[in-house]
Amino acid sequence: MNDKYWEEEIETMPREKLRELQLQRLKKTIGIAANSPYYKQVFQEHGITADSIRSVEDIRKIPFTTKADMRANYPFGLVAGNMHEDGVRIHSSSGTTGTPTVIVHSRHDLDSWANLVARCLYTVGIRKTDVFQNSSGYGMFTGGLGFQYGAERLGALTVPAAAGNSKRQIKFIMDFKTTALHAIPSYAIRLAEVFQEEGIDPASTTLKTLVIGAEPHTDEQRKKIERMLGVKAYNSFGMTEMNGPGVAFECTEQNGMHFWEDCYLVEIINPETGEPVPDGEIGELVLTTLDREMMPLIRYRTRDLTRILPGKCPCGRTHLRIDRIKGRSDDMFIIKGVNIFPMQVEKVLVQFPELGSNYLITLETINNQDEMIVEVELSDLSTDNYIELEKIRKAISRQLKDEILVTPKVKLVKKGSLPQSEGKAVRVKDLRDNK
Repeated sequence: MNDKYWEEEIETMPREKLRELQLQRLKKTIGIAANSPYYKQVFQEHGITADSIRSVEDIRKIPFTTKADMRANYPFGLVAGNMHEDGVRIHSSSGTTGTPTVIVHSRHDLDSWANLVARCLYTVGIRKTDVFQNSSGYGMFTGGLGFQYGAERLGALTVPAAAGNSKRQIKFIMDFKTTALHAIPSYAIRLAEVFQEEGIDPASTTLKTLVIGAEPHTDEQRKKIERMLGVKAYNSFGMTEMNGPGVAFECTEQNGMHFWEDCYLVEIINPETGEPVPDGEIGELVLTTLDREMMPLIRYRTRDLTRILPGKCPCGRTHLRIDRIKGRSDDMFIIKGVNIFPMQVEKVLVQFPELGSNYLITLETINNQDEMIVEVELSDLSTDNYIELEKIRKAISRQLKDEILVTPKVKLVKKGSLPQSEGKAVRVKDLRDNK
C-alpha cells in the first residue's frame, strides 16, 4: 500500500472516472430514497426516477431538502431502509432547541463512515502507531463515536476522553503519550491555557497533530493554536446530517479541505436564488449522500457558506477542495443594514496579544437604535494600566469598524468573566426588539 494514501485508487481517481462513479451511486441512492415516505412523495410530484437521472447535473431536477423538512418528518419520515431489520444506530444533531434532526444508520452506513474518518486521519499523517485522544462529547453528538470508530479502523490506540475536565485531558496526554488530539478550536485554546496554568510546556509532550472542526474559525486562530500547543492543526468539516466528522478534511498541505466525492455530491448555490454559482465564488453548500443506505439525503441545504477552491492540490488527491467555512447563511446577523459574521469580529480580535480567546457579541436596541456590543476577555499578559487599556480598546474599535463597517461598543473584561462553554462556543446574543 502506498504510504501516502489510505485508499489510493479512490483518492487519486481521475475526475472523469470520479464523475462516472458519482452518477452510478446517485442513481442507486435515488432508487433507495424512493422507499422513504418523504422522498416517495417528492419524487412522484416531480416525476423523478433513477432512470430520469442521466448525468450528475440532472440532480437539479430534484428540489432541495432542508432542516425544516427533516423536522416536519421527525423522527423517521426520511428513513428508506428497513429500520427494524437493518437499523443499528440513531444519531441526532447537537441543536438544543426544538425538534432535533435525526439520522438512522445501518451497519453498511457505519462501516462507510468509519472508513471515511480513517481516510481523513490518514490524510494528515496519523497512523496506526499513533495514540489518538478524542476530547469530543460522546453520545448523540457524532464527534465522539465518529472519530472513535474512524481512529479504531485506522488501528490507532484510542483514548475516548470525552469533553471537558482539562486537567484530566492533560494527564492522559502525558501518561498515555498521546500524539494526536481531536478538539474544537475554542477548547484547544482553553487546553493551552490550562497547560500554562499547570506550568507545563505543551511542546515538551508527545503531542504533534491536532484535528479541529465543529465551529468556524479563522486561519489566524489556527496559527495561534499551533503556536500555543506546539502542534500542526488540521481543519475538518462534518455535520450530523452527512454522518458527522469525515465529510471533508485538510491534507498536510493545509490549503483547503478535500471533499470525499465518492460519498458526497457537492453543489454550491446562491442562497437567495438556489442557482449554482461558478467555482471559486462563495455560496451555500448543498450535499447529497452517495453511499448511505438507511437514510440517504438528497440536495440537503447545509446553510454553510464556502467556495470550491480552484486548481489542483500538490498532495495528488483529485477530490475537490472547499475553503474553510465562512460562516452560515443563518448565523449571519444584520445590523444597520450590514451583513456581519462573528468570524469577521474574531479575525480582528486574534491580532491583539493582550486579548484572551473568549468573546461575546451582544445585539440590543438602545433608544430605538440597534447597537452591537463586543465584550472580550483580556489575557494573562495584559496590563492593568487604564490608559493603556483605553488605547487598546480604541484600536480594536477602529479595526472592527474597518472590517465590518459598523462601530461596535468594545468592552474589555477580566479573564474568566465570560461564560465558558463545554460545547460549541456561543458567540452572539441577539436581544433586539425587532429580531
